Amino acid sequence: MRRPRWARPGSWSVARQLLVLQAAIVGLLVAAGAVLAYLDAGRAADESARQTVTALAVSIADAQNVRAAIATDEPSRLLQPYAERVRRDTGVDFITIMSPDGIRYTHPNPSRIGGHFVGNTAPAVAGLTFTETYTGTLGPSVRTVAPVLDDRQRVVALVAVGITVREISGRLERRLLALGAVAGVVLAAGMAGSYLVSARLRRQTRGVAPGELREMFEYYEAILHAVREGLLILDRAGRVVLCNDAALELLDLREHPRGRPVASLGLPDELVRTLVSRRPRSDEIHVGDTRVLVVNTSPVRSRDKARGNVVTFRDHTELQGLTGELDTVRGFAESLRSQAHEAANRLHAVVSLVELGRPEQAVEFATAELATAQRLTDRVVGAVTEPVLAALLLGKSAEAAERGVELVITEDTAIEGAVEARDLVTILGNLIDNAVDAAIENAAARPPRVVVTAREDAGTLLLEVSDSGAGIDPSAVPEMFRRGWTTKTSGGPVGHGLGLALVGRAVRRYGGEVRVGHDAGAVFTVRLPLDNR
Repeated sequence: MRRPRWARPGSWSVARQLLVLQAAIVGLLVAAGAVLAYLDAGRAADESARQTVTALAVSIADAQNVRAAIATDEPSRLLQPYAERVRRDTGVDFITIMSPDGIRYTHPNPSRIGGHFVGNTAPAVAGLTFTETYTGTLGPSVRTVAPVLDDRQRVVALVAVGITVREISGRLERRLLALGAVAGVVLAAGMAGSYLVSARLRRQTRGVAPGELREMFEYYEAILHAVREGLLILDRAGRVVLCNDAALELLDLREHPRGRPVASLGLPDELVRTLVSRRPRSDEIHVGDTRVLVVNTSPVRSRDKARGNVVTFRDHTELQGLTGELDTVRGFAESLRSQAHEAANRLHAVVSLVELGRPEQAVEFATAELATAQRLTDRVVGAVTEPVLAALLLGKSAEAAERGVELVITEDTAIEGAVEARDLVTILGNLIDNAVDAAIENAAARPPRVVVTAREDAGTLLLEVSDSGAGIDPSAVPEMFRRGWTTKTSGGPVGHGLGLALVGRAVRRYGGEVRVGHDAGAVFTVRLPLDNR
């Protein structure tokens, strides 16, 4: 018959197994201690009895009144009352004073006076005091026999003092009662402590059995290594407690950082501040040298005390690139919409001129506008072989024109796929957007104008964007390529301060450089090595 689950030790919870184990250990220790205490108590009782009878026998043998009584004709008449009084006062079982031949002068049973002592007396007759365990008239006893010496050091009598084994055992039993009580208290205290520890462990492990805990750990370990989202757990001191494989990859860590402070991992200061923040962070974007990360943090609290942080990472790099391309396509579509609107206006003008009987002016007006747009398109398409980048420049031109900014693409612009189109869209798109915004903000001082140049120069791809804005404060240059830096004061959409950070990330990935100068306005010059092709 199959035993129920509670009766199968293998299915017991960790708390129950610990309780049983602790109870067994405590019981074994108490039993071992009780046995050792019993043996020690027996030895101590026997030793105490030996010391008592020896000391009493020697004291009686040295007593002057005993010597005097032995010298009389009736020693028993004087010694028997004395021996019984001492026996009652000291608690021993018998005191026998006898002649050297073993004839008793005293005995607890007066009828045995005059009889022969049962036991060994030879060593005492020779003048030595000795102790032995012997079975006499009162049963087994521990006894000491001491000689009584006269002034000439001759043995004139013997003194035997004894305690029966039964009395020693009785004393030991009384001590064992106290020992048993102490052992019971210790066992109860140990069991109570074991139960409290077991109850606490049961609450912490939720009554899970060891096998289930092992399986849960294996599952969790597999999940942590399988998920593509980075996971980092920090303690309250900012040290790494757990870091899965995805986090190692996303943070570009070569060694496992477990136990190390997060500030020592070589991460950007801004990212470190986010990781150890005591406030939760949601979908916070951080731009690194090679990746754009979306970071979420959740502080761990127990009883209103901070225990650490749980941090998750998502790779936003590809999504950011796709977003940039989507923005480019949207801009291009918007430019086509605006151009379609302008074309409709021009068509109405042409139709009106024809209706007014001025066909020559209608043709001249239509061909002039068409030629201007065609020249811009031909120059961009001829200079830029990448369709996405060409669409970007055409879209930015139309967008700038719609916002009243003159966007000039220099005649020497030529891009032949030296760098990935996605990175060029990120760099040029963000620089042109910022330049247009700066030119519009400074439109009161000078006509808004943006100039774009892209060409090969001394083994590098030179990208230059200048504007007619107010320029950049030189002291702000070291910080402007960090996430969050912006000159915009209006509460625009979320994402202000991200564009230049993305530019800096793309340039660093190619091992290039960005320089910020000042002419009529700000001048951003980017150089990307062409050996990365």
